Amino acid sequence: MKALVLAGGSGSRLRPITYSFAKQLVPVANKPVLFYGLEAIADAGIREVGVVVGDTEAEIRAAVGDGSRFGLEVTYLRQDAPRGLAHAVLIAREFLGDDDFVMYLGDNFIVGGITELVDRFRRERPDAQIMLAKVSDPRAFGVAELDADGRVVALEEKPEHPKSDLALVGVYLFSPVVHEVVARLTPSRRGELEITDTIQGLIDRGRRVESTMVSGYWKDTGNVADMLEVNRLVLEGVEPSVAGEVDASSELIGRVVVEEGARVTGSRVVGPAVIGPGAVVRDSYIGPFTSIDRDCSVVDSEIEYSIVLRGASIDGVGRIECSLIGRQARVTPAPPVPRAHRLVLGDHSKVQISK
Repeated sequence: MKALVLAGGSGSRLRPITYSFAKQLVPVANKPVLFYGLEAIADAGIREVGVVVGDTEAEIRAAVGDGSRFGLEVTYLRQDAPRGLAHAVLIAREFLGDDDFVMYLGDNFIVGGITELVDRFRRERPDAQIMLAKVSDPRAFGVAELDADGRVVALEEKPEHPKSDLALVGVYLFSPVVHEVVARLTPSRRGELEITDTIQGLIDRGRRVESTMVSGYWKDTGNVADMLEVNRLVLEGVEPSVAGEVDASSELIGRVVVEEGARVTGSRVVGPAVIGPGAVVRDSYIGPFTSIDRDCSVVDSEIEYSIVLRGASIDGVGRIECSLIGRQARVTPAPPVPRAHRLVLGDHSKVQISK
């Protein structure tokens, strides 16, 4: 079995972070979300991985390399534009050959990995196996409809009027028969080759499609709120360790990781939290569920439930919460000017301003 990992896409929901940064490389607990997927693939016993890349190819290549750090052999497959998940299968035809494969969306996060799913596929040998999860707003996902016996009977991509609340999780397993369907697909109303149309094509041909409900935690880390939630979840599992420097006037409470080369002085850090290599925390408060990446600086400030990316600095800021701060960003106090409201109001407007 091989794996096909999708690491292209524009990451529009994470802008402005993703204007200059691959969304799959945004860190969760100081590790790119893409790496969790690659580790899950390796843990499932898969070694050959095709990584589909787009405009951020150089960054993905630099981060993943040849895959050996994960125990994988990586082949890069260039997609000229985001043309749908099934288009990724189409361009990977030569790489995949006649092998079974798992397709993994590189910005998805699944607790517990995929080993059990892969083992089941190998054992039961369906033509396709999908994972489903109940969501509050299925309009943002591919949606599956099941019959009374729990069999998949229909799928639709981002429907305006969903027929169920069962969203397709970003992990799919296929036998080589899927290539017959993909080769005959036409673009959807969105102008893409949809994986939902692919699976529907298998069903229409009488092929066996199995589904599994996600038993653990799953998130599509496509927006800031979801990134922060996944960061919180991962940090819940960290074990405290101090490889960096923490002076006597500082206090570490709970599950706090201070990585090698980091320095904490005159500060209070309440875990779970991670302070990355080369980071400096001085005269500050770092609250729970916060990841400070390598070479960051937090001085005379307070921050919690946030992700701070490599090289960013926060200086003299009273309080930051629920934030994603990009690489090399600078956060400082506003100049002391009189407070005032600036308004441009249309006719018949009504505005309420607190004193």
